[in-house]
Amino acid sequence: MTPTTPRRKFIQALASVPALATLGIPAARSAPATEPGKRSPRFKLSLNVYSFNSLLRAGKIDLFRVLDFCADYNFEAIDPTGYYFPGYPEVPTDDYINRFKRQAVLFGLDISGTGVRNDFANPDAAARKADIAMIKRWVHAAAKLGSPNLRIFSGTNPHTGFSRDQVFEWMARDIRECCDYAKDFGVMIALQNHDDFIKTAADVDRIFKLVDSEWLGLNLDIGSYRQHDPYEEIEKNIRYAITWQIKENVGIGGKEVPTDFEKLFPIIRRAGYRGYLPVETLGAGDPFEKVPKLLERVRKFYG
Repeated sequence: MTPTTPRRKFIQALASVPALATLGIPAARSAPATEPGKRSPRFKLSLNVYSFNSLLRAGKIDLFRVLDFCADYNFEAIDPTGYYFPGYPEVPTDDYINRFKRQAVLFGLDISGTGVRNDFANPDAAARKADIAMIKRWVHAAAKLGSPNLRIFSGTNPHTGFSRDQVFEWMARDIRECCDYAKDFGVMIALQNHDDFIKTAADVDRIFKLVDSEWLGLNLDIGSYRQHDPYEEIEKNIRYAITWQIKENVGIGGKEVPTDFEKLFPIIRRAGYRGYLPVETLGAGDPFEKVPKLLERVRKFYG
């Protein structure tokens, strides 16, 4: 465990101080950022915990250590993928959830999302039904965590003997069932474009049209558009985005190239996006070194 930082001492001290309102100090009010009826973009940086995948899988750190890291680097939120909670794919205990939430509150961190692994490209209806049941359990967990969304995938199954049209049809039914269930808990289903069955902006458009649910949003993964220009694909799909995976690289011409944040952030601003921007690093290397470097690059352009 790292030594207590001055910032963390301040947060812990602040938690014991009565609300300012009780001291008779009025809340400050600022003028609207834009003319009435038009909202300016607003971003809140989050950390997708997959950045620490290898260390978490090896048991070298736990989610509470990642909370420490987020506080140390002044993230505004954390996105703890379900795989890293004890007992996954079963949901964590209420005691674990509440301890995690308490620590996040003390550090001033929102929980911007969580996610599970599923495969709705699988022709086996029983397997898909089991995935739906698992997603529903995690909708409960997301609601308890205070997560606004639950991230799911389309799937990786080769679906031999079935056309893509057939897969789209059953996938839409499965996702719609999840959305219909999640709305009762105030949790949105966030479908991630992950270069699996869903590969292109056109694929995203198609599945959103078929599902036709206001409780479905896009976890916009900037690193997983591999068929066409990723920035053009992002522009086409950004209207669905409710959360992101902002990565250090994108795929262009079959190669990994550094993300052009000077190009990406104007796209996000023009769309008027307001919400969390989780960052995520992949591949070899120490995430305790890689994430701060990515964060430094992002912060040059996001504010």
